[in-house]
Amino acid sequence: MGNTVSNSSDKHIVDLKRNRRNDATAKALRATRERLQSTHGGTPAFEKELLSMHAQASLQGAAITPFVTVIFAAASAYFSHNPGYIVWALLTLCAHAGNILLIRKAAKRIPISKHQEHWRHLLLAGHVMMGCCWAIFAYQSCEVCGPTADLLLKGAVLLIVLSVTAMCNILLRQAVLYAAAPIVMSLCVQAATSRAMDDIALAGTFIICVGFFTYITGRLYASNLKLLSFQNEKDDLIAELEVAKSLSDEARRRAEEANMAKSRFLASMSHELRTPLNAILGFSEVMAHEVLGPLNNPLYKEYSGDIHRSGQHLLALINEILDLSRIEAGKYDLSEEAISLVDVAEDCVGMVQMRAKSKGIKIRSQYEANMPSIWADEKAMRQVVLNLLSNAVKFTPEGGEVVVKVGWTVGGGQYLSIKDNGPGIAEEEIPVVLSAFGQGSVAIKSAEQGTGLGLPIVQAILTKHGGEFKLKSKLREGTEVIAILPAKRVMQSLPAVSSAQAIEPRKKYFA
Repeated sequence: MGNTVSNSSDKHIVDLKRNRRNDATAKALRATRERLQSTHGGTPAFEKELLSMHAQASLQGAAITPFVTVIFAAASAYFSHNPGYIVWALLTLCAHAGNILLIRKAAKRIPISKHQEHWRHLLLAGHVMMGCCWAIFAYQSCEVCGPTADLLLKGAVLLIVLSVTAMCNILLRQAVLYAAAPIVMSLCVQAATSRAMDDIALAGTFIICVGFFTYITGRLYASNLKLLSFQNEKDDLIAELEVAKSLSDEARRRAEEANMAKSRFLASMSHELRTPLNAILGFSEVMAHEVLGPLNNPLYKEYSGDIHRSGQHLLALINEILDLSRIEAGKYDLSEEAISLVDVAEDCVGMVQMRAKSKGIKIRSQYEANMPSIWADEKAMRQVVLNLLSNAVKFTPEGGEVVVKVGWTVGGGQYLSIKDNGPGIAEEEIPVVLSAFGQGSVAIKSAEQGTGLGLPIVQAILTKHGGEFKLKSKLREGTEVIAILPAKRVMQSLPAVSSAQAIEPRKKYFA
């Protein structure tokens, strides 16, 4: 009883954890779908991750801006002979240093902060500051270069800067737009002031490029958001699988321990029960046969017979439970030899003949001639036939009939068929009858109901021999059970016959 309660408790624990785990998974999946379906750039959880990734990427690429600034300032100062570019470079490097300090602080605070929108605005403000520096560069002019060369120099530098900004800030929404806004304003002021076609063309071209790069970075941001969503969903599912696997392993370990405990319990109890049972059976048999002298009261003889029969029933029950336990544990070994299935069937019919006669049941035998021996365990096959015959006699009404047949299968094997004209089994109850400890409604109402282990043991023994077990039954029409042994068990192999050549019994049972 203690084992039963423990196992049941374990089952409830696992089931409850599984329910909570499924709820957590469903919530995670719903949150992921919301992230994927959001149109404003993602949920706060993803916004925080993207901002953190942007800060780390910006720190890793911090040397790009100083490198570009120094190169462009040196080239511009050399070609234009304007020292203002050197001053601009120093101002830009100072602004970049301040921006890096801000990004480094954000990289530390964003993962633990609940106000990621505040940090996003600060990072965008840093881009605006850098944009103002490049706006100052756009406002510079090269008197020596001439208008065409000055236009080409500014256009090339600003487009390169815009491209670098777009590539380095795909994880920060609207970064390109904020960084390019001061430059656009500077170019527009210059075009409005000079009214020159070159300045107007440069401003228009740059505005178009800004729109294009803003669109591209927006698409890349959305793609990264989806990839991050898929990654998080995959991580959630992997974690779920790991939890499920760990719980499954734990449940399996507990089941194996419970099974081993059951086997140990049955092994020890079998010895403890059989020892007093042998004494009970022996002394009750001595008393029933009055070996040591007549009993003064005839009721004592009747009681001793009842004790003997009850002890035999209990011993048979113990033996069936132990057989099933050995089969489930894989420790049921076959002692195979050459036996005759017909001889085994005849012996078993003789054993139940007296019981059948007491109920007025007629047992008819139909054996095919010249049946060769089969390679099988005689004790196990005898147990199979006895179980099936005992069930047939048990559930056949008085004056009924049981037919026992042994013959060839279509595939060259041998079969044993036992058919009765008892009450039969409902179709929906057949799986119950074939399960361990399962009994149909007729067996439950019967005064001779058994343990429900006979048919499962028969199935297991036939499976160990590589055979099959079939049960056919209809209510009020009787039941037919068929034990089939494969052709490889037949000592004198015969060629398989086709269905057209098979005789009528073969068609009836195995077509």
